[in-house]
Amino acid sequence: MDVIDQLEREAFRVFEAENADQAIDLLEANPSISMLFTDIDMPGSMDGLKLAAAVRDRWPPVRIIVTSGHHKILPSDMPDGSVFFSKPYRHDDVMVSLRDLLAI
Repeated sequence: MDVIDQLEREAFRVFEAENADQAIDLLEANPSISMLFTDIDMPGSMDGLKLAAAVRDRWPPVRIIVTSGHHKILPSDMPDGSVFFSKPYRHDDVMVSLRDLLAI
């Protein structure tokens, strides 16, 4: 939840989803969404990595940041062009990466 507060303080418009299915619904309803920030561990029909892969396939322009405090991820586990942050992470590092991704 801290990242939501940080993003809102940085003037980003944030949509919050409790699970992957809600995230997909939000992306379908809001074509202006340009970034997905997801944890690997989430309830629902798919985890954050599967959600990231589905988003990359269906919405290629959407930039993706994945995080986890429990999983070690290899770059080959991630969709092309996405970024992984292991928890705990520094919010400043996430903000720099987010801005870099959106500038591409």
